[in-house]
Amino acid sequence: MTEPNQVLPVPPADLPATLGALRAAGHHYRTVKQELRDNLLTRLRAGGDRFPGIVGYDDTVLPEVERALLAGHDMVLLGERGQGKTRLIRSLVVLLDEWTPVIAGSVLNEHPMHPLTPASRALVAEAGDDLPVAWLHRSMRYGEKLATPDTSVGDLIGDVDPIRIAQGRTLGDPETIHFGLVPRTNRGIFAVNELPDLAERIQVALLNVLEERDIQVRGYQLRLPLDLLLVASANPEDYTNRGRIITPLKDRFGAEIHTHYPLGLELELALIRQEADLVAEVPEHVLEVLARFARVVRDSPSVDQRSGVSARFAIAAAETVAAAALRRSGLLAAGSADGVRPEAPVARVGDAVSVTSTLRGKVEFESGEDGREVEILAHLLRTATAETFRARLAGLDLSGFTALVDDGRVVETGEMVSSAELLRQVGTVPGLAKALDRIGLGDAPTPEQRRLCSSSCWRGCYLTRRLGKDVTDAGRTVYGGRG
Repeated sequence: MTEPNQVLPVPPADLPATLGALRAAGHHYRTVKQELRDNLLTRLRAGGDRFPGIVGYDDTVLPEVERALLAGHDMVLLGERGQGKTRLIRSLVVLLDEWTPVIAGSVLNEHPMHPLTPASRALVAEAGDDLPVAWLHRSMRYGEKLATPDTSVGDLIGDVDPIRIAQGRTLGDPETIHFGLVPRTNRGIFAVNELPDLAERIQVALLNVLEERDIQVRGYQLRLPLDLLLVASANPEDYTNRGRIITPLKDRFGAEIHTHYPLGLELELALIRQEADLVAEVPEHVLEVLARFARVVRDSPSVDQRSGVSARFAIAAAETVAAAALRRSGLLAAGSADGVRPEAPVARVGDAVSVTSTLRGKVEFESGEDGREVEILAHLLRTATAETFRARLAGLDLSGFTALVDDGRVVETGEMVSSAELLRQVGTVPGLAKALDRIGLGDAPTPEQRRLCSSSCWRGCYLTRRLGKDVTDAGRTVYGGRG
């Protein structure tokens, strides 16, 4: 599937331009499923990346997908929202041949050696080896439809074109049919997202496509041996909440594959690194806080487990935290004296607080938690921060940080406290170098990174009950002794 405004690939000039040249080049017709099988086997034998961009499925989902492709099965992917089902389906396109021959002008992408419609068969018989051949890039061999209740049979399969009827053709003439999305993806991969949202009477229209490979339009039966791989996605709760996949259609899918969220913290982090579009530096330990945050939200009894917590939650959180750092950098630059270097935008652990209100719409809570959404997310964020603090700084002597607030002294920090101001307050902190190394900032840290490390240590000391904390009316955070 091509992106909007993407320039279409131009076929190489040395590809055969006629049916005769195609035969002379030794080309053999293969079905789409044979093509996918052969190309997948080639990648398996080469040991390369079969599904680029797919994270966390190497040992679970991808082997099942590969077995389905090798068996030539149509498949349905079941899983909660934000588990990468659509991304996985779209990645199947890389297993198609880069270029495939088609009859020039065919709306069904018919192969020159395997025409489908009566008009194309007549054209091949008339032109013979002089039949013009066009070449279709694999990016144009993918079709997708988001199932909605208003989707019609005409959208998917086709309908009678009234303009062609008005031109004098009869209803029995196949040339009066305007083909829908499924036939137009012939010799490719067609995906139906959120299949249970498709009305049951519309799902019936797919039965023959999957098994008998023929279609019916307005009572006119046109036998078309469509050559395609049909893949669908669905959320398990859809079977009861919004609709269901009818039993005969489920039976026609050769494989039902269950997806899942990242099974480990490292996979969650890898997904954030790959997908997040960050406008400022977000250190690794801040990303870890957000990854742990997504996981504790996902496991919370206050969250509707049937709905799940999308992987987009952590990705959006990382982007929001980066945006908070960029905003702070801009505001501090506006208030700084002329000639002072603007502070580089570096995200802090404290910036994560902003996501509890902006991202609550991404989480479905249990009915008894109405009105407590932000409070619950804030508690879970503190839990994730404390877990990261213990994982990163466990066993480290942090007395240098706690000693700074002995004898009633305090340290002021917060979103709008600059690195220079904070470092002026604390001076040289014993143990800061080791803490910087533990959180991955030990190699020539900038002032912003030193400030970030200090702030993270104080927040961790507070969450593990080593320090007290207060928030002023101006929004600054004041750390002091627990007394």
